[in-house]
Amino acid sequence: MKMLKEKAGETAGKIWNALNGTDGLTAKQLKKATKLTDKDLYLGLGWLLREDKLTVTEAEGDLMVKLN
Repeated sequence: MKMLKEKAGETAGKIWNALNGTDGLTAKQLKKATKLTDKDLYLGLGWLLREDKLTVTEAEGDLMVKLN
């Protein structure tokens, strides 16, 4: 359990760094920018959402992710 929690934190950091300085990215853009698998991307997004660091909306069938 602890290993997955550490991975979630590291993944969240990658996502935060990719979003920092942008007006937001789609999940597809984030995946490309971070080179994360779908599973890891959503693990990190969940972590950041839980910490209230992100706003996620749906746009044209994709998720739009922005830092708060």
